[in-house]
Amino acid sequence: MEAQTSPKDEVAEAAELELEAVIGFNGHVPTGLKCHPDQEHLIYPLGCTILIQAINTQEQNFLHGHGNNVSCVAISKSGLYIASGQVTFMGFKADIILWDYKKRELMARLSLHKGKIEALAFSPNDIYLVSLGGPDDGSVVVWSIDKREAICGSPAAGLNVGNATTVIFSTCRDEMFVTAGNGTIRVWELDLPNRKIWPTECQTGQMKRIVMSISMANDDSFFYLGTTTGDILKMNPRTKLLADTGPAKDKFSLGVSAISCLQMGGLLVGSGDGLLVFCKSPSYKPIKKIQLQGGVTSITLRGEGHQFFVGTEESHIYRVNFTNFKETLITTCHFESVEDIVFPFGTAELFATCAKKDIRVWHTLTNRELLRITVPNMTCHGIDFMRDGKSIISAWDDGRIRAFAPETGRLMYVINNAHRIGVTAIATTSDCKRIISGGGEGEVRVWHIGHQTQKLEEALKEHKSSVSCIRVKKSNEECVTASTDGTCIIWDLVRLRRNQMILANTLFQCVCYHPEEFQIITSGTDRKIAYWEVFDGSVIRELDGSLSGAVNGMDITVEGVHFVTGGNDHLVKVWDYNEGEVTHVGVGHSGNITRIRISPGNQYIVSVSADGAILRWKYPFPS
Repeated sequence: MEAQTSPKDEVAEAAELELEAVIGFNGHVPTGLKCHPDQEHLIYPLGCTILIQAINTQEQNFLHGHGNNVSCVAISKSGLYIASGQVTFMGFKADIILWDYKKRELMARLSLHKGKIEALAFSPNDIYLVSLGGPDDGSVVVWSIDKREAICGSPAAGLNVGNATTVIFSTCRDEMFVTAGNGTIRVWELDLPNRKIWPTECQTGQMKRIVMSISMANDDSFFYLGTTTGDILKMNPRTKLLADTGPAKDKFSLGVSAISCLQMGGLLVGSGDGLLVFCKSPSYKPIKKIQLQGGVTSITLRGEGHQFFVGTEESHIYRVNFTNFKETLITTCHFESVEDIVFPFGTAELFATCAKKDIRVWHTLTNRELLRITVPNMTCHGIDFMRDGKSIISAWDDGRIRAFAPETGRLMYVINNAHRIGVTAIATTSDCKRIISGGGEGEVRVWHIGHQTQKLEEALKEHKSSVSCIRVKKSNEECVTASTDGTCIIWDLVRLRRNQMILANTLFQCVCYHPEEFQIITSGTDRKIAYWEVFDGSVIRELDGSLSGAVNGMDITVEGVHFVTGGNDHLVKVWDYNEGEVTHVGVGHSGNITRIRISPGNQYIVSVSADGAILRWKYPFPS
């Protein structure tokens, strides 16, 4: 398995890139967003990483250690420990990692479950950790935190019911916990002298429910279960009987995906429809409610619950004050694969990214989203800023080129039917008079942009397959297009015809001009970085770009001394152009890197990946 080798083995002598900031949050992890008991930090997963984000400042810490996506997170009541579980490949062991919160480092790796860790919970006095395996594993295991070893385990659910998917510990006793899932609700007692756990099945009579979320009252008097049918069950852990259920009518649309008990009584309930409700037993009628974007997956209280944080599937994190019950959006990020990243000319203060249906403009230093432009049900494949900064040009899969104003997001103009099978790549000239676009059918088209008009100057039909990258020469007299048919073509933009063609046995993904413009560098699915002579299209040299996976993104500094690459090995690499050697490696992405850019002024490197993450690295050389 490739997953087992450490990525740093490839480039032993390279220094590590410093990760400055991450924009990203995996909103699909159930109860993945947690507020730390110190009330100053939020903890949430992104891919293989766990982020510790200070609530009041921009400070971030990263916990690296998982080899695959994080599937659950838990924090102990005292706040000393964090536990996280991951998914892995079928038949392999999935790790639970125990982290020391104060030192921000790994304490122990607990391996027993196969395939996936479904849920984790700490006992109230930090003595035990209980873990639930995924559908291929189906067992529940109790771990001793001091000894860092398993005490005992048992199958989580009976033979004729579905899998258990959630677990919660008692709030007072270290010996009792509850698991629930598809048709099963069990209260477990830990018998330490005999190293056994004894389950008792809870009786719900005729009701058959699939449990999505679970919460325990502060005095252990009751626990509440949110179900996929949109109702709430209230159970008594001592008698194991159903106390009440509700609401009778108007059930929560798309299920109760998050639930949390408040100290003063009452429940906070989040639905799969994005509704956040405060309600009370036994009627469960909404007392206060707000509508959020995306299905609610986490509700986490800050302190007693005077303020709380909500995470949704669309990767939004909201802060809500309980008294006025109004939401404030505090963190946003892409929740689809990010296709492109681009800086405006000459400034590193802002940058723009595009993913699926939206283009977003970010403030670099604060990671704040300044603007969002959404075109529903379409996919944006590429963006570019006009040199004068007055428009963002974007390429869409419906074959249109759309231009937006960068401050307001107003649609300025649309070029309809620009390409037959979607627009896949786009570039602009520095005099702001031309757009060069590439399509899924392989055509390269040059558009003249007037004051009110956009007209086609030439359609250049040479490529046989989609155009993946376009770069224009500084003088605007020449451009290079890379295509997945294994050719790179250098076009004369004055005579509008082909100058030179480069052939290789690869799907080209990215191309860059050396700043002196007598050479270009390309890369793609054959993992080779090739230097070519622009004049006659001959190959100068080839380097191994990575040991595993294609190279998808590449950018070169204005001086041409260094360039950066990123690809399916999840590593950001900084190269010395003349030596052809890796000087720095950045480890932090957990998805395939799709594009990468060096900021104007060489302060940062920004890389984007298929899991929706945007990472900002410190540029390693003094500019």
